[in-house]
This record gives sequence, structure tokens and C-alpha cells, in this order.
Amino acid sequence: MLNDFFTYQAQTTPHPLALSISHANGSYIYDTDGKAYLDYVAGVSACSLGHRHPKVIKAIKDQLDQYLHVMVYGEFAQKPAVALAKLLSKVLPKPLETTYLTNSGTEAIEGALKLARRVTGRSEIIAAHQAYHGNTMGALSIMGYEERKKPFRPLIPDVTFIYFNVEEDLLRITQKTAAVILETIQGGAGFIEPKQNYLKKVRKRCNEVGALLILDEIQPGFGRTGKLFGFEHYNCIPDILVTGKGLGGGMPIGAFTASKEMMTHLQDNPKLGHITTFGGHPVIAAAALATVKEITQTNLISQALEKEQLIRQYLVHPLIKEIRGKGLMLALLMPTAEITTEIILKCKAEGLILFWLLFEPKAIRITPPLTISNDELIKGCKLILRVLDSISA
Repeated sequence: MLNDFFTYQAQTTPHPLALSISHANGSYIYDTDGKAYLDYVAGVSACSLGHRHPKVIKAIKDQLDQYLHVMVYGEFAQKPAVALAKLLSKVLPKPLETTYLTNSGTEAIEGALKLARRVTGRSEIIAAHQAYHGNTMGALSIMGYEERKKPFRPLIPDVTFIYFNVEEDLLRITQKTAAVILETIQGGAGFIEPKQNYLKKVRKRCNEVGALLILDEIQPGFGRTGKLFGFEHYNCIPDILVTGKGLGGGMPIGAFTASKEMMTHLQDNPKLGHITTFGGHPVIAAAALATVKEITQTNLISQALEKEQLIRQYLVHPLIKEIRGKGLMLALLMPTAEITTEIILKCKAEGLILFWLLFEPKAIRITPPLTISNDELIKGCKLILRVLDSISA
């Protein structure tokens, strides 16, 4: 299968991990040779409930017996999508009450940017240096990493960048600004948290000039940081919330949520202001609904902070310079990028899946399923420590 993988499937890097997958269950992925890998990545924060969670699988199977795709988004009332949007309204603070379901996080970013321009009548979008919001043209335009953008220019105009956590830059938000878009916790940059009430200060400045605040919760959302949404840690409610990844329980989904009044701007002048064929797909919406119910009706959210402390307790080593992040959204900072890569590859050989971050080459991603057990966490930490000892010996 690997020969066909390299021959027929488009590649994203010269050197993918290239595991040949047989099946997955719980916190483990199995290759076609029968080897088990403890998953410390969860599909890059997407598999909130691990692999093939029984409630997600049941929701998918039940919906398969009803109907699959029947009509483009927004024309027919389909129970899974309606129920999901209603549940999101219940668990989100006001005025976040109306949700547009999409196929992916980056598509949700595109919709959020369009909505902000439509609502304000302004064009300028302000994003952060080292930001990552996806790879479609609009999302790429607000990526704060020129090396990845340059080959695809020209991108959309009127995008300005500020530095995350730099209060002085907030004066660049003016009455020309349609929206400021930030990751609640910067992901690709190395899991950088907002400091000294930074998000509250951004919120205040947006209010002063009439700009909208868009928060990208595609990675921090749905319990990963020890709150249902990362912004709850920082007392800052956005005008538009973007979610994805962990919402789907392993199925492809994105969403952007705003007030009902705001969302009406996509209905008319022009009609079909944002359209998608498969957004809100009933099978995927059913999986997402089961996922959100399980996360909100159990103690998985509070356990995320307890599991963070367990990881921090075990992962103490001279090569670990820092552990960034919150809950089960953590990054180990190594002395060099070369050591980072060596650890990731050696852990893979030993049966533990780790991964890189986009822009911080010295970081190792630790984003396991929220359902991972304490014993599985300890097992993975001990394996990491053995690999670190072998490197430093």
C-alpha cells in the first residue's frame, strides 16, 4: 500500500510519517503489521473522544439508516444539523447563538471573514504574526508566516499583522478595521497563551472602534484546555467564534457562530452570501452532536486539567526546556529542532505517536484524546523519558 500511497496520493511533505494503517480504537492506532501505537496527537486535536468512540459510532450508524446528503446547506431542515446548532447555542455565552456548519475549520474561517466584512462594511482584517488559520486563500492571507505564503501571492488585500501579546500594537486597530482574528491560544507558533489580560484588551479596543473580534478555537475548543472553550479562561467573548477539529469526533467539520442578527447578513444582499454543498452533512452532524454531548455531560473537561498536571509531573528532564499550553494542548520545547525530530521519530519506532508544530521547530505536540487514561498517559511519558535519556546519554 505504501508504494501506491507515494505514487497516487498527493503528498504534503517530502517525508511523511507513512504509517500504513489497519485500524484504530480508543487511544491506539494499529498498522498493517499489527503494531500498536499509543496516540498522543489525536489526529492533530481532532479525535477528542479517541478513535471509534462507541457513542460516535452509534450516532453515525443510526443516521446512515435515515438519510445521507439530501440538499445543499440551509435549504432543508435536517434533524442532526438543527440539533447540533441548538446545542452549541445552549453551551455558548450570548450573543453566540446561531451557527453556520461547514466542511472544515479553514472553510469556517473563510465564512467568518466574509461575515465580518459584510456586517461592518469595512475591508481591513487584522491578524497576528505566526498565526495559523488554515490554508485556503483567505485563511492563507491571514497566516502570519511569510515563508509559507510567498509562493502563492497575490493573496487577499487589506490584511495587517500585529504581534500576539503586544499591547502597543492594539492601536493599529482602527475605525477602518472590519475584524481582528486571533487564535485563543496560538497553535502553530508553539501553543502561546495570551498574557496579562491580552484578549480582554483586544476586546476593549475592538469595542472602541467598532471592529469585530473573531476567535479561532479550532484547536483549543471542546474541552481540550480544561474549559469547553479556551476563551473561557481569559474572560473574553468574541463576536464570531470559529470551531472545527475536536467538534467532529473524528469526522470532518467546521463551524462559525455569531449572533442571529449578524448571521442574517449572509441571507440577503446578496442572497446565498455564503454557500456550501456538504456543510452540515447529516452523518457528520450526528457524530458532532454525539461528541459535544459526551464532552459536556461527563467529567472529561475537568479531567483535562488533571491530566495536564500528570504530564507535567512526569515529563521533567534536562532536555525539556519548557512545557507550554494548557490542559491537553501541550508542547514540549527542546533545545534544537534536530532533537525534536529525533525524539518524534524514535518514539514512533517505540510505538508512540508524537508530532511537530507548524512554525516552532523545537516544539513537540502533545494533544492526546480527552479520553486517554492516566495509565496510558504515564506509559507514554515514561517512553518519552527513555528516549530522552538515550539521546542525552
